[in-house]
Amino acid sequence: MSIWFTEKQTEHFGITAEIKRTYVSEKTEFQQLDIVETAEFGNMLLLDGMVMTTEKDEFVYHEMVAHVPLHSHPNPENVLVVGGGDGGVIREILKHPEVQKATLVEIDGRVIEYSKQYLPTIAGALDDARVEVRVADGFMHIAESNNEYDVIMVDSTEPVGPAVNLFTKGFYEGISRALKEDGIFVAQTDNPWFHKQLIQDAYRDISAVFPVTRLYTANIPTYPSGLWTFTLGSKVYDPLQVEEERFHSFETNYYTKEIHRASFALPKFVQQLTEGE
Repeated sequence: MSIWFTEKQTEHFGITAEIKRTYVSEKTEFQQLDIVETAEFGNMLLLDGMVMTTEKDEFVYHEMVAHVPLHSHPNPENVLVVGGGDGGVIREILKHPEVQKATLVEIDGRVIEYSKQYLPTIAGALDDARVEVRVADGFMHIAESNNEYDVIMVDSTEPVGPAVNLFTKGFYEGISRALKEDGIFVAQTDNPWFHKQLIQDAYRDISAVFPVTRLYTANIPTYPSGLWTFTLGSKVYDPLQVEEERFHSFETNYYTKEIHRASFALPKFVQQLTEGE
């Protein structure tokens, strides 16, 4: 008999996948953590019953979080990732030759530990010499940082549990202080089909802090609705004005310089979320 997992993405809608085996099912200090092998998407990381990443489609999210802000900044030497204990964003960051140091601040050390064991193609770069891994509260790390980072990426879960403070104006103000005078940050901001208000609130708060604020999208099949948004805040540089020579040539599976530009072309109903309608 087949075993199926369903993530109930709204009260009336969910996504389901056939499970071949369960590797981890543990209540950590912060959340329920599961790693399962699925028939369709390979190994899958779940936190509090929500799909965080899978072996099959992980590259979309991780490439779009990392390469859009890093190509938008002319010299991203010092980079911070808040959350992202699976290591996928770190892996993509290290493809950029300008990066001298990448710091990962993940609140739940078990995510890091199990990702290294069961998601090695995603977490394999966490042991790189340029990477510093801290098991700590990202909100507090931001609060204690000042004029330190060129680029900050917030790779969080939805605003529940330990991630709830990562979707507040005060956090975005802290990010601005933690960034250098020409810094850039990006956060995942959920999907426009089921969480319009979250996107509106995040865009409003980020644009109140950063003079350049842009929303962009990507297609991630295992995330709610498949259409996912990211909100970028920049003190100086506009991601739509990246000079051609700044685009690096390295291996990706989703991101290209054409996708970089095209991802900011929004469907009208999504564009309206940035206009307060």
